[in-house]
Amino acid sequence: MEKVIFYILAIIMVAAAIAAVSSRKMLRSVIYLLFVLIGAAGLYFQMDYNFLAAIQLTVYAGGVVVLIIFSVLLIHHIEMKLEVAKKSRQAMSALLCLLGLSVFLATIYAHPFEVAGVSTTTTTAEIGRALLSFEKQGFILPFEVISVLLLSAMIGAIVIAKGGRAIKQPPLQKIDPEKLLKDLKKEVTEEKVPEEEIGV
Repeated sequence: MEKVIFYILAIIMVAAAIAAVSSRKMLRSVIYLLFVLIGAAGLYFQMDYNFLAAIQLTVYAGGVVVLIIFSVLLIHHIEMKLEVAKKSRQAMSALLCLLGLSVFLATIYAHPFEVAGVSTTTTTAEIGRALLSFEKQGFILPFEVISVLLLSAMIGAIVIAKGGRAIKQPPLQKIDPEKLLKDLKKEVTEEKVPEEEIGV
């Protein structure tokens, strides 16, 4: 049963990842990315890493992706299409993906994985103390890096929401009083109104 769940999650993650990078609509790409992150959390739950799965759901799926979705919804054109990359960039991306996949598979098959005989369980209280610890086994630095990650995601969401459109204002024109007075006199003569009535 565990293998069936693993293969289902793997298929969903691969299909959603391909859809995320191939879709031209920004909102759909973000939704596909959300499925990838939820699938990764499901794998963590399968390995009994409940705390790590919860962090995956809250920080990435619940924090970064939701910020990006809100920023996309703030754009006037929700169905905005992304630009199509050049053929050279597509070929370079495909080549790099194949290179990364080959390195990954070579590393997997080069090192035999053995099941650990002794397993230890860690409580949430111990994890909390380790996250706020300054000692050798402390994780205060990664804990602060997560906050920086969320801050950068918020800044990126604001940049996406702006859309890169600069507001162009017409340049201010200098007012020439003599020209203004001449135009006013011209209008007065055309309308045949006595100049004494307007005080000119």
